[in-house]
Amino acid sequence: MMPPEEENLDGPRKGDRDGGLVLLHGPKSGSTRKQGCDPFAQTQRSKLQHRRARINQQINKEMRMRAGAENLFRATSNHKVKETVALELSYVNSNLQLLKEELEELNSSMDVYQNDSESISVPMIPLGLKETKELDLLVPLKDFISEHYGEEGVLFEKEIKDFMELRQAMRTPSRNEAGLELLMEYYNQLHFLDSRFFPPTKPLGVFFHWYDSLTGVPSHQRALAFEKGSVLFNLGALHTQLGARQDRATLPGLAQAIDAFQRAAGAFNYLKENFSNAPSLDMSAPSLNMLVRLMVAQVQECVFEKMTLLRAQNDFLARLQLAQEAAKVEDVYSLVHQTMTQPHVKDYVPFSWTTMVHVKSEHFKALSHYFAAIALCDCPVPSESELPEQEKAFMQFHVTMPEGPSLRVLLQDPEERRKLGKAHLKKAIMKHEEAMRIHGLCKILRKMDILQEVLSFAHKRSLSKYSEIDHEEDFFETGDAPDIHPKTHQKPEIKPPNFSQVKVTDLFHRLGPLSVFSAKNKWYPARRVHLRRGENGFGFTLRGDSPVLIAGVIPGGCAAVSIPAGLKEGDYIVSVNGKDCRWAKHAEVVQLLKSTGDEGVDIGVITLHGSQAPRAQVDKKVAGMSSGMLKSNKENSRKSLMNSKSPSTLLVWSKKSKRSKKSTYSGVPFTAVGDNEAMY
Repeated sequence: MMPPEEENLDGPRKGDRDGGLVLLHGPKSGSTRKQGCDPFAQTQRSKLQHRRARINQQINKEMRMRAGAENLFRATSNHKVKETVALELSYVNSNLQLLKEELEELNSSMDVYQNDSESISVPMIPLGLKETKELDLLVPLKDFISEHYGEEGVLFEKEIKDFMELRQAMRTPSRNEAGLELLMEYYNQLHFLDSRFFPPTKPLGVFFHWYDSLTGVPSHQRALAFEKGSVLFNLGALHTQLGARQDRATLPGLAQAIDAFQRAAGAFNYLKENFSNAPSLDMSAPSLNMLVRLMVAQVQECVFEKMTLLRAQNDFLARLQLAQEAAKVEDVYSLVHQTMTQPHVKDYVPFSWTTMVHVKSEHFKALSHYFAAIALCDCPVPSESELPEQEKAFMQFHVTMPEGPSLRVLLQDPEERRKLGKAHLKKAIMKHEEAMRIHGLCKILRKMDILQEVLSFAHKRSLSKYSEIDHEEDFFETGDAPDIHPKTHQKPEIKPPNFSQVKVTDLFHRLGPLSVFSAKNKWYPARRVHLRRGENGFGFTLRGDSPVLIAGVIPGGCAAVSIPAGLKEGDYIVSVNGKDCRWAKHAEVVQLLKSTGDEGVDIGVITLHGSQAPRAQVDKKVAGMSSGMLKSNKENSRKSLMNSKSPSTLLVWSKKSKRSKKSTYSGVPFTAVGDNEAMY
């Protein structure tokens, strides 16, 4: 699947499908922006997001005050002024610290995003959305349309306002599928905006402001890539919220949670691989790497919960599989905890997140030993026919083989099974207690009653089982149970964003096909050429669609000597007798030309800068062929490329644009008419 940035977007007028992305150039019926936007919903989540926005604004204000005070402190040489400014700086820094602590507590409010089911489930970690400021694009886009496209900017006010309305709606997506579609619609729409209004060498002059999702620190850039990356981040964050709200006590709820967390991992991974040098920490490579691993761990946790619902309770092999699934969850959460404690992430991630991940790591390690003990102590001794299969499974169960008798003897001797089960329970109880101890270190987690309830229940269950199998006459010392080999039967999948999910309209399609009328192309002002039909017609050949290209001009013919300036090879027809032909098909233009009378025809054309030699970029093989064998490569097969990187762009698209392998324009003489050319 190809991302929008790598898609060739100059397709037919009604739409095309290339690499999975569906793009429309004509008017679109309906939009997701109304049903996907929820700006006034008074839910706990929306109130939390509004509080986060308010804190972000306060942090922004305090940081501006601090920047001003620091500049004054460096500039002044007056000792009293320095003392006053230093005191003011201490107040500002204190306020900033309080605001950041308040924001961290909001980001740790995981219970707001959980489901309302009465079932007890370990809470998941969701992300809050990045906040952004309102953006007025009316004047900049109107000016660019007038300057670059030579059109009256006022005629495109409706399109500009539609785009601004879409951006405003995108700021408050609803927490459902419609909200995801809204973000995707806006993200895909940004590609058209990029192609239309962001030339590679000149900035548009607008700044995109976004706040860090965890610290609230504001960032701004002129690069549209920053806007794209921030929307992608919010797409992943919304997936995390959808995953956290599912009822994981049911198989359908677990399936939806797994899918949501996998898609969140895909969005963050896509952002990490395709954008670089982010101005905010939440979009830096270390942070995104941590988020991808966190989402994968939460998927793995859901897989374990799914296995507990599917597996038979008294089956020995099923219990071993549960133990290995729990060990796998512990393994991935240990990796997340290790990532969260790295220098570039440690001071950024909320302490409650790090603690939660550490608690889960210890909790699932305890569960792996508990289910191992249950398999040994509660399941019956295998029969001769069952023994080979159980022996094979148990041989791959532990990281290191347990001390004592052989596996065959161990599995067939109830007393040996009880001893090893007791060792596993002892380790389970130790890990449960460690999880509860770590949980108690975090003030925010202590407020989460459901987490405390889950940890307490699991601990009591292990203690009860240990008391059940512990005999007074046991004089042997309980050994140390070996760790359990992690193994999963459903490997998490990182699902990249599906850009074909939402059909996208080019709001500014009236400007013309992107193959020609884009920000990266420049052309001379449109000129009108009046032609009268001669004995041999008008004296030129046409090629391609939308817009139709002047492929050849007969020297000395009507088209070459017309007034005020003749047609040239490489010109694009934009009008015929005043009728707009930028989106016209080849046959439509031909029909307009054929319908002209003795009075002649007025043809409006434009010439691209540097197109006087349209033989450029011709495929070598095609150029070497006989002109009579030339294939009909339509001119509109030239697809728009991504804007080239600029040194001033801090956040850039890092993947290479894929150029169309089709040739653009072959400089064949007018006498050699290709399959898709015709002489008029």
